[in-house]
Amino acid sequence: MIIVTGGAGFIGSNILAILQQKKYPDLVVVDWLGTDDKWKNIAKRELAAIVEPPHLSNFLTEHAGQIQALIHMGAISTTTETDADLIVRSNFTLSQELWKFCADVRIPFIYASSAATYGDGSLGFKDDDSLEHLNALRPLNPYGWSKALFDRWVARELASERPAPPQHVGLKFFNVYGPNEYHKGGQKSVVAHIFPDVLHDREVKLFKSYNPRYKDGWQLRDFVWVGDIASVILWMLEHPTVSGLFNVGAGEARSFYDLAAATWHALGKEPRIVYVDMPESLRDKYQYFTQADLTKLRAVGYDKSMTPLEDGVTTYVLDFLNKPDPYL
Repeated sequence: MIIVTGGAGFIGSNILAILQQKKYPDLVVVDWLGTDDKWKNIAKRELAAIVEPPHLSNFLTEHAGQIQALIHMGAISTTTETDADLIVRSNFTLSQELWKFCADVRIPFIYASSAATYGDGSLGFKDDDSLEHLNALRPLNPYGWSKALFDRWVARELASERPAPPQHVGLKFFNVYGPNEYHKGGQKSVVAHIFPDVLHDREVKLFKSYNPRYKDGWQLRDFVWVGDIASVILWMLEHPTVSGLFNVGAGEARSFYDLAAATWHALGKEPRIVYVDMPESLRDKYQYFTQADLTKLRAVGYDKSMTPLEDGVTTYVLDFLNKPDPYL
């Protein structure tokens, strides 16, 4: 049995898809499905159980001897969420409880950290898991802070030599795009946001730049195909001696203009892009550059190439967004 918290979400549902493809049995989703179409993210999966988050503790106790691994993707992932108490309960306290459970029953624990932990990037994007480095990072929003808080807690646990899961892997995801993100509203990738406009030949809107080093639309991010995220997690499950904190991105910074243009080109169209004001509430919390340093991930043996931006966007547009059924 493999448990995926946040399993009906964007990344979680893609993880379930690759696990089912590889014929892992007894897949369990822990998530809220709500009243929208989020259930469609897991409609094609064969599942052993769907557990509402308040019942997770009892489920773990009842099935402790059957669980092979716990993949913890569940979180408040909205970067604009301001309820810090809610974020702490969901992103920090629950993560601590699951870590301790996996340590007690001796099973792997793989969890989602975030590139948001790097803040404005002034200290670079090296996945150094030393306490000195982790303590120096200054995230720009409560979400990033909560992820950094747990990374630091893990580092202290390991330093104290208290019991830890036999495999413990934290993954710092960069800007992920791909199928099954449709429920995320304002947190969807730019590709998903602009696709309806591209399809109907309407101008696409990107944010203006408020940093003189970057022209409008040329703010740079590491855009990573969600299939690459799932592939890394599968590899970690298959290599249980590997532990640590790792970046997962494409390893290359590309502009929002590149991303938008690739969406137009996927449909054989020339880009039509205009630039609009960024909300003032975001201007002092905005990352102008991110790029995953993948040295550490490569050093432990993950050698599969990351999907080039144009290839990922074309696959997303033609095989999902432009289909009657866009779900994986």
